[in-house]
This record gives sequence, structure tokens and C-alpha cells, in this order.
Amino acid sequence: MQLITGGLGFIGSHTARALLDLDEDCVVTQHNATQVPDFLQPDVGARLLIEPLDVENASALLALGNRHKITGIVHLADPATHRLWNHAGSGSPERLDGLFDSLFHVLHAAREWGATRVTIASTIGVYGGLAPGRWSEDTALPMLASHPIPTAKKCTGLLAALLGDQIGIATVQVRPSAIWGPGGRAQSSFFALPALVHAAIHGDTQSPSISQPLYADDATDACYVKDCARGIALIQTAPDAHPPHLQHRLRAHDQQRTDRRRDQAHAPPTRRSSSPTAAIPTAPRSTRSSISPRSTTTPVTSPPTT
Repeated sequence: MQLITGGLGFIGSHTARALLDLDEDCVVTQHNATQVPDFLQPDVGARLLIEPLDVENASALLALGNRHKITGIVHLADPATHRLWNHAGSGSPERLDGLFDSLFHVLHAAREWGATRVTIASTIGVYGGLAPGRWSEDTALPMLASHPIPTAKKCTGLLAALLGDQIGIATVQVRPSAIWGPGGRAQSSFFALPALVHAAIHGDTQSPSISQPLYADDATDACYVKDCARGIALIQTAPDAHPPHLQHRLRAHDQQRTDRRRDQAHAPPTRRSSSPTAAIPTAPRSTRSSISPRSTTTPVTSPPTT
């Protein structure tokens, strides 16, 4: 049985569906998110169990192991991300005490339960500051602290690998790119694709919900949430601790290509709408740096809902 912290969030709920489709029973934790998506409803109470949990509560987390035989953990809930996100722009320094408590609690629980693998969510933002191009698991990360969330995620990755080795737990880090799809936000401050999709479906060619200017040559490495979730599920259920296809203990979850705004805006009509997105206006060239994960600016995804 797989435990998914933040399992009712955007990526978490789709990861639960992907694991169920791989014949893995799941326990998902519920904290901020309270609504169970329709695509999970048929399995609730049978192969999918829901547990209220704040992952910063160590004793409550450990108690899950008394009720369920947990063999692996997908750790997506990160209270530190929300704390850093809400603190950004406050003008005062962020307190570091307790920032990594949930990670320590999850790894400790994994050891107590005899879980074989812990997959931990990072962010594509850790590549921020690198020149545009194809980034891979072998790409050296810049030692920059330009935004608190990627900075914390870099530290989390190092600590997870160190502590995992010390206690004999296989840890894998995944770095989702710009994730979009069912259950996600209708618009994002960091990439335009969700708003473009919603505009196309609703025939909104004036795209009033898109607050940022669209430049045809800006590009984003976006990944559909179901593809991201299936990738996480396959990593989590790979049979050996370090199989050949998991030669890296961190994985970038993207589509390994960038889609320009012009390509997104001129996409074919959707099945639910006969209106192509071609009518949505885009300027021919950007006058600023792209927010693409391939750009030199720091890309940061919105904090996950848990």
C-alpha cells in the first residue's frame, strides 16, 4: 500500500489514480484539500483510503502505520512551501526552524514501517539561473538563492539523499515542470497555457482571464498532469531499489521540449469546443525574459494544494 501525502491535491490526486491503475492500493492524506475528485470516487473506502493528517504532526503520521500496511511513500505535501510562498515579499527574513520537519517525519516513518522507497516532490525551479537549453538529471544546479521555494527544495533534496542513505531508505526526487490539466488552476502567474486552454474551451477569444501579455516566441516546458502523475507512479513502483532506469535518484518531470506561445495559441480545436485558440492575440516577439523553465529567469510553480 502506497501513502501519498497531499494525495487530494492537484498532482497528488492524479498520482493516486495512476497508482490505483497500476494495482497499488493507496492511502491519501487530507489537510487543506477536502473535495475528492470524481475520478477517485469509485475506489474510496475500498482500494483508496483517506486519512486526515498534518504531516508536521509526527505522532499522527506514525499512527497511520498502525492502521495500514504502508510499503512506500510519495511525499507531495510540503507545508514549508506554503509558508515560504505566503512569506514572500514580506520584507522580513524567513524563519528556518521547522522548515524541514515534514521531510524528517516522513523518512522516520518510512524506516519505522519498513517502507522501501520515498519519492519526494521538488520543483523545476531548481534549474533557475541556467542558460536556456535541455536540462537533465546530470545538469549541475546553480548555487543561487534567488527565490525561497527552489532554494528550500535544493536543501530538501540534499538532506533527503543524505538521511535516506543513513537509515537505508531509497529516496527519489522528482522535479515537476509547469503542470496543467484537470483539477489545476484556471490561470497561473507563471505560464499562460491553463488560461489558454480555458479560453479555448469557453470560446473566449478575447482571453480576459489572461492577465499577462502573450508573446508568440516565449516558450514553456509544460507537462500534462496525467503524464506527470503516471511518471511518478512508475518511479514509485519500479521493482528494485536502484533499477537501471532509475540510475538517477532525481527525475525531471517535463516533456523535454518547449512549446512556444504561437504553437499553443494556434493549437487545433478541442473536442469540447469548435473554436480554435488561434483567435487569441499574441505579440510576435517578447520584450522580456520568458518565464519558461528553459529561460534564464527563475521558474517557480504555484504551491501544491494539500
